[in-house]
Parts: sequence; structure tokens; C-alpha cells
Amino acid sequence: MGAVAAELQSIGHRPNFFYLQHAMGLASSMGLGIALSRPERQVVVFDGDGSILMNLGGLTTLARYRPRNLVHVVFDNESLLSVGGFPTATATGSDIAGIAAAAGVPRTATARTLDEFTRAFDEALAAGQLTTIVAKVEAVGPSAYVTGLSLLENRFEFQKYLNSTRAARAAES
Repeated sequence: MGAVAAELQSIGHRPNFFYLQHAMGLASSMGLGIALSRPERQVVVFDGDGSILMNLGGLTTLARYRPRNLVHVVFDNESLLSVGGFPTATATGSDIAGIAAAAGVPRTATARTLDEFTRAFDEALAAGQLTTIVAKVEAVGPSAYVTGLSLLENRFEFQKYLNSTRAARAAES
């Protein structure tokens, strides 16, 4: 969504990346659906503070289902960067990791440095439990907030990737 999708694509597109555009607040819900439907796959959701604050109920839903294969990363720049830089509630003290823990997410972490983030992410992957990691980042956005991939093209490419990995696993069995 917004800056997160554009920044992810800027580091190099892969067919297993699905960019949510024009769906603020729904990244965690989409990730949950993918994690539940594909329990053999590790699912990582990249979200923004503005997006998760628009759908705090998504954290309680994540906690209810607790997919062991889902890591939810929230980049917290304390602003709605893609719509003018207005401050979010985290700029005045709201703690997304604390909210996730109170919602029942079994593992949470807040990272303020790259080393802290790397450690928290590696631990989340190794733990095999639903984890929310809040990465405190600077409010610096990409030059554009759109990806170079149409929504439909991305959707079909992602589905094709998921289907091909399912077929490959079935052939191995």
C-alpha cells in the first residue's frame, strides 16, 4: 500500500510479491487469507502505520486465527506520508506493538535500528508463530507512490506463482 508497495517494488520485483494498492488497511487481512489457505508457505506482510491504524480490528483477527506461517511487519514513520505527511497516532504515543500484544498476537517486537530489525525478523521466521514487528523508520518516501505493475497483472502473476508452487509440491509427493 502506498509507500510500502512502491518501495518494495523499487528493490526488485519478484513473482511472489503482491502489492496492495488502493486498499489502505487491508494488507494484514490479505496476508491472513493467504497464510490460512497456504499453511505450507511462509507469508510476510509489509504494512504501514497509517494502514494498520485504519484497521486495528485486523490485529484481533490475526490473533484469533494465529497463523504460524505469518510475519506482519509494520513500517512506522509516524505519518501518512503518501497523502501529505500528516502525523499518525503513533506520533503522539500510540504503540502498535503494544496494541498487537493486547489484541493477542503471541509475538511482537519493536525495532529502531537495522540490527534490531534483522534480529527480530530472523527470530520471527525461526519461531514459527504469528509475529508482528514494528519497524520505526524515517518519514522519507519514494519518488512515486504507485508501482509499475497494473493491479490485474500483479494479481494474475501472483496467482500463477502460487499455483506453480502448489503443483511442484504435489509432484514431489
